[in-house]
Amino acid sequence: MIHQPSFSQVEFADKKKITRREKFLARMEEIIPWPRLLAVIEPFYPRGERGRPPVGLERMLRMYFLQQWYGLADEALEDALYDSQALRGFARLELAAEGVPDATTLLKFRRLLETHDLCQGLFTAINADLTARGLLMRAGTLVDATLIAAPPSTKNKAKQRDPEMHQTRKGRQWYFGMKAHIGADRDSKLVHTVVATAANVADITKTAELLHGQETQVHADAGYTGVEKRAEIVVLARTIDWQIAGKRGQLKKMAEGVEKETLKAVEQAKASVRAFVEHPFHILKNIFRHRKVRYRGLAKNGHQLYTLFGLANLIIGARQATV
Repeated sequence: MIHQPSFSQVEFADKKKITRREKFLARMEEIIPWPRLLAVIEPFYPRGERGRPPVGLERMLRMYFLQQWYGLADEALEDALYDSQALRGFARLELAAEGVPDATTLLKFRRLLETHDLCQGLFTAINADLTARGLLMRAGTLVDATLIAAPPSTKNKAKQRDPEMHQTRKGRQWYFGMKAHIGADRDSKLVHTVVATAANVADITKTAELLHGQETQVHADAGYTGVEKRAEIVVLARTIDWQIAGKRGQLKKMAEGVEKETLKAVEQAKASVRAFVEHPFHILKNIFRHRKVRYRGLAKNGHQLYTLFGLANLIIGARQATV
């Protein structure tokens, strides 16, 4: 979309160093399918027929994405937009002509997305765009889940932790929070399905929900052992090649020899494919810094996961396109 820069933006662009933030935002400007995403929200966005005219839809969506990328609360994003020319440039804001939308406006926009389930709509629209470009395949699926921590403290007004979050044990350590279960494309690493649950929900129980229905092969770690025997999988009546990792304990018990070395090679081959499912989690936790939940309850955090994984898909898709 055409945007005429202001004098301050031109002056800012003439500086010698281009920061990593500017490079990232410039890349996002190029790869986000803006018309497709705006079309998802537009039917539900206020038209300003009564009261104060609403802030432009594209501007609100841009600010919402900034909030997700940099892990900012509503008030923090408002302050950041006043502080950073790079963020204002991406949001198409010029302080000389207008102010930054306040935190309440940002909150209302996010609630609009949640009320009408538009975060999933954005996720679907992004995947439709990637599919149209030939990046999203359908032959194989990688399934996995990651823990996202929630505040365990009871030092709050209710004197309790979030009742929708739960604790689970991983190894010898206990974690409190939720899980993000994903189904990702084996060849492109793009996430095609997202399911949010409490942390104590076993990974294997959500497998059927992570399949899109066209895959002929599924890859998963040892936590999914025996998944093909579960009732919800059997009822699908589909032929699926389950590539499930073997348990380490069984491999260790084997005597040294040709059979053990052969099995090791098979497991390494499985792991080399299965490892691709970690790419979306890396973007979620290390690039978008989403290591802790930002809201109370599973519903709000589930909506946010759709947005975050959709944005992660854009980054993965951009990398795939340049290979």
